[in-house]
Amino acid sequence: MKKKFVSLLLVSALAVSMAACGSSDKSDNAKSTTSASAEKDADTYQIGICQLLEHEALDAATKGFKDALTEKLGDKVIFDEQNAQGEATNCSTICNKFVSNDVDLILANATGALQAASSATDQIPILGTSITDYAAALGMKDFTGSTGKNISGTSDLAPLDQQAAMIKELVPDVTQVGILYCSAEPNSKYQAVQIEKYLDKEGIAYKEYTAADSNEIQSATTKACSECDALYVPTDNTMAASVDVIKNIAIPAKVPMIAGEQGLCAGGIATLSINYYDLGYETGEMAYEILVNDADIKTMEIKTAPKTTKMYNKANCEALGITVPEGYEPLPEK
Repeated sequence: MKKKFVSLLLVSALAVSMAACGSSDKSDNAKSTTSASAEKDADTYQIGICQLLEHEALDAATKGFKDALTEKLGDKVIFDEQNAQGEATNCSTICNKFVSNDVDLILANATGALQAASSATDQIPILGTSITDYAAALGMKDFTGSTGKNISGTSDLAPLDQQAAMIKELVPDVTQVGILYCSAEPNSKYQAVQIEKYLDKEGIAYKEYTAADSNEIQSATTKACSECDALYVPTDNTMAASVDVIKNIAIPAKVPMIAGEQGLCAGGIATLSINYYDLGYETGEMAYEILVNDADIKTMEIKTAPKTTKMYNKANCEALGITVPEGYEPLPEK
């Protein structure tokens, strides 16, 4: 009886000992897994992408950005790509989430996204793309080419003096140009003010027509076409999203439109185009320098598109009886 009792005690002790060993092994395995996960995360770059809305130009810029980083970093870069569907409040929600997730860098595609990212963090590096004027977007008065803060990027501003010259070249009998843009976009206002200076030099009268949002574009375009014999629409996300509305009014009214960028030229006759994919790609290269080579974003100068191209919309030019001189390339067919 005593022997049996002792034997039971020995078995129990052995069982407890084995259980303890098993528990220790599981704990060690858990620590090892956590450590490996942390090590993997340390080698991975988390990039938050906030794009203002779905649009051909913005989509191309995002793709160029992602391609540049993927080519350089492979599977070491992870993108959290979010589209704000044109809503400023969505941009703020998206960017605040990126900050909560402690991403390594934020790409802000278009002005509304840049402003939201700037409000969300002054620590995480922010690169903008498809931004026309950083000083206007960020409310900076003394802009010298770099922001001096956690923001840099690329600008999609094509030379406005050349755009003004295109109006005179393609519509030589023009008497008044209607400058049509969204009043809620500071970049558009900047372009309007700047091109007016060049229209003055060309001896062309002009008048501004603004829409506060997409709901007002039809009435603003109709009024502009009734009072002017040509339109100029700068790079403007709101206008770009409603380009068919502009086209369906301007073409029947026989009023040619010069567009600030290629996507808008679907409703116009010509544009001085930049390549948004190349613009995004260059932004991706800037991101690589920041993430891998510790480049100081505060001193990184804003970059512009490497080249511009005169392009024309063949169908719209034919519909309006406009002869395009040499030096223009046709828009690619979709």
